Amino acid sequence: MAKEETIVSGMAGRYADALYQLARDAKSTEKVAADLATFGDMIALSPDLRRLVRSPAFTAESQLKAIDALLAKAGVSGVAANFIKLVAAKRRLFAIGDMIAGYNALHDAARGVTRAEVTVAAPLGDQHRAALEAALKEISGGKSVDVDVRVDPSIIGGLVVKLGSRMVDGSLKTKLNSIRSRMKEVG
Repeated sequence: MAKEETIVSGMAGRYADALYQLARDAKSTEKVAADLATFGDMIALSPDLRRLVRSPAFTAESQLKAIDALLAKAGVSGVAANFIKLVAAKRRLFAIGDMIAGYNALHDAARGVTRAEVTVAAPLGDQHRAALEAALKEISGGKSVDVDVRVDPSIIGGLVVKLGSRMVDGSLKTKLNSIRSRMKEVG
């Protein structure tokens, strides 16, 4: 467990570590990860839920009541639901995003998985996606890589890759901005 403990730190890290240990003991790490992903998606998609989670104006009781109803409606139960309710009761809901990220980091490390975020200007075809995944697997030392591809036409072309703590920006937009800056310096 020593390796896993260094992945996350701070208050959110302690909560994530405790949740991961509970999930591991209950042999439900995959279900907890899925339930946390569901809750994280709910927060990302709902401005009202984001406000409820982040605002100190809501009491712990009102947060807990709303969260309980939302979790039941979304089918989030067991260890993950109890954890989220505990976090609400302890007035730590503002940090749930960091707690989920910490849990995911511990879960990924235990499974030998690395996450990569790739931003492209246009959707990738199957052949290009497979080549990208193979290249990222090779770069990560043969670890399994979970690739999240996002399309952002504003980068014009190329791609931006975040693999673990490393980031490579090979977008055409960045290259054009660099050329523009150099031309201003010369002129």
